[in-house]
Amino acid sequence: MALHEPSFTIGIEEEYLLIDRETRNLASDPPPALFRECEELLGSQVSPEFLRAQIEIGTKVCSSIQEVSADLRYLRRTVSSVAEKHGLAIMAASTHPFASWGDQKRTEKDRYAGLMEDLQGVVRRLVISGMHVHVGIDDDDLRIDLMNQAAYFLPHLLALSTSSPFWQGNDTGLKSYRLAVWDELPRTGLPEQFESYGEYIRHVRILVDSGIIEDATKIWWDIRPSHRFPTLEMRICDLCPLVEDALAIASLYRCMLRMLWRLRRENQRWRRYNNMLIRENRWRAQRYGTDGEGLIDFGIGKIKPYANLLEELIEILRQDAEHFGCTDELEHLRTVLARGTSAHRQVATYKAGLESELGSKAAFEGVVDQLLAETSANL
Repeated sequence: MALHEPSFTIGIEEEYLLIDRETRNLASDPPPALFRECEELLGSQVSPEFLRAQIEIGTKVCSSIQEVSADLRYLRRTVSSVAEKHGLAIMAASTHPFASWGDQKRTEKDRYAGLMEDLQGVVRRLVISGMHVHVGIDDDDLRIDLMNQAAYFLPHLLALSTSSPFWQGNDTGLKSYRLAVWDELPRTGLPEQFESYGEYIRHVRILVDSGIIEDATKIWWDIRPSHRFPTLEMRICDLCPLVEDALAIASLYRCMLRMLWRLRRENQRWRRYNNMLIRENRWRAQRYGTDGEGLIDFGIGKIKPYANLLEELIEILRQDAEHFGCTDELEHLRTVLARGTSAHRQVATYKAGLESELGSKAAFEGVVDQLLAETSANL
C-alpha cells in the first residue's frame, strides 16, 4: 500500500478549432506559416492535429493551479494572436455549430495517414475537440487503482464541461454530441478495471504484439494511464470556451484523485461499480449535462439533482482544495452550474437568433461569434 503522497502535478491539453473570421466556418486549409510561427514561439507546447482546421496546445508540468492558469492563458493568447495575423481565430468548443466534416482536410503526417487507413469513415468524421487533464502519479499500481475508482466521477466531470450541442447545422438535443462521434472509434469509453499495473500492461501487450496498435497511445479511454508521462490522464471532457471553467474542472479532477488517495492511505476506498451503471450516468451527462433530473447516486439507488451532487462533491473535496490552494476554482463550479455550460449558452443564443428572425445561418453565425468572444475572454 503506497503511503507516500504523489506529486499530483497538473497539466492541461486543449484542441482548438481554427475559424475563418469572415465566414465563421472552419478554416479547412490554414496557411502552413501559421503553424510554423506558433512552433517558433511555443516549441513543443503546440502541435498540429489530425485535421488542418485544428491546433493543439499543452501546458508545462505545473505544481499549482495558478501556474496552470498563467501558462494556459499565455498559450491561448499566443495562438490567438498568430491566427489573427492570418485572418483566423481560435475557438475553444468541442464541435463547430454548422461546419461539414466532409469539407475538412487531413494533416499530412505518417501517423495520421495510418489512422485514416485503419479507421476509415469514423475518423473522417472526427471534427471534434476536447480537453485532457494530466495529474502526476508516479507509482504505477497506484495510478491503476485510482483510475479504477475515478471512473465513477467521469460523468460528473463531463456534465460541467459540455460544449457540443450542434453538429453540421443541427441541434442534436445532446449537450455533448462530441462523445457520440468519438465513441465510434475503437478503444474508447470507460476504462477497463485492472487489479495491477502489470495486468494492464499484459493486456496492452496482446494488442501490440498482435499488430493491432503500436503502443498504448492508441487506447483512447475517458481516463487512462498516459503512455508518455507518469500521469493519469482524464479525457472525457468537452473543451470549455471560458478558461476559468476549464481551470475549475481541472481542479475538481485533481482534488478527486487526492481524495481517493487519502482513502487508500486510511485503508479505505471508493466503492467500485460496474461499468454498466456508470455508463448510464455517462449517457445522462452526455444527453442532459447538468439538466434533467440529474445523475444516479448508486449508493442510494436514486437520481439526484446535479446541484445536490455538486455540493456534496465540494464538501468532500474541501480539504484537498485547501491543500492545493484551489478553493476559489472549486467554488467557481457553482457559477458554472448557475449560468449554464457552453452548451446551454450556445442553444440559448441560437434560439434567440431564430426568434429575432435572423434565419438559421445567421443564428449559427451568432453562436460562433459568442464562442470566439468567450475563448479570448479573461486572457
